[in-house]
Amino acid sequence: MARAVTPARKAGMTILAWLVALLIFFPILYTIITSFKTEGEAAAGFSLIPSGTIESYIEVFSQRDYFKPFFNSVIISVGSTILALLVAVPAAWAMAFSPTKRTRDVLMWMLSTKMMPAAGVLVPMYLIFLNTGMLDKLHGLVLILTLVNLPIVVWMLYTYFKEIPVDILEAARMDGATLPKELIYVLLPMAVPGIASTLLLNIILAWNEAFWTIRLTAVEAAPLTAFIASFSSPQGQFLAKLSAASTLAIAPILLLGWFSQKQLVRGLTFGAVK
Repeated sequence: MARAVTPARKAGMTILAWLVALLIFFPILYTIITSFKTEGEAAAGFSLIPSGTIESYIEVFSQRDYFKPFFNSVIISVGSTILALLVAVPAAWAMAFSPTKRTRDVLMWMLSTKMMPAAGVLVPMYLIFLNTGMLDKLHGLVLILTLVNLPIVVWMLYTYFKEIPVDILEAARMDGATLPKELIYVLLPMAVPGIASTLLLNIILAWNEAFWTIRLTAVEAAPLTAFIASFSSPQGQFLAKLSAASTLAIAPILLLGWFSQKQLVRGLTFGAVK
């Protein structure tokens, strides 16, 4: 018999949830507050009271072109996500519905590549990009971020596909569905929540990627992560302007996450309840 949830227990869990949420959100909140301070106030120490000035935003827009790196981030994030899905959907489908004795080994090997330090392959990747003309190019960043996030995309889609009953696909085959039709007209519509959450998560990961985007770009393909880094100079850390640039960079992805949170949660819990 399930234990009844008392009002006191429910209130305690609610307070704990809010405290955890505030703890997670606090760095973002403090960055936003600091962006509305003067440089002197930002350097003076910890304070949650902004002066309300927007001079940091004015200086950010006057010193740098925000919209070019913004559109670069959009192209890189969306492009790498679409390319990752084009590769991951057939791969996850094959491993979920036509597994072999090596399927689990392949999945674990793919996941193990995420444990390798990116700095360990920076030099060969830089040389490859330099010699192939992909350095500081949008298509180069789309390719590298596709490869970086592909193991996670395959794993998520594989997990979602495993929750779909095989009987439905077998019935489609008995009705004469070919493999492409089975994939497009039967499997994909049933896995929309999982695919949508995978798509959103991959966009967030690609948008926030800093290691590769900063080191493989200069000017032309620089996204918002490089835009933020440009406000850190040998002359010192200009905290207010750096916070303003960071706020401008994270605002689009925060809004995307806010408006799509229901779909994201629905996808992440897809198949969790039988």
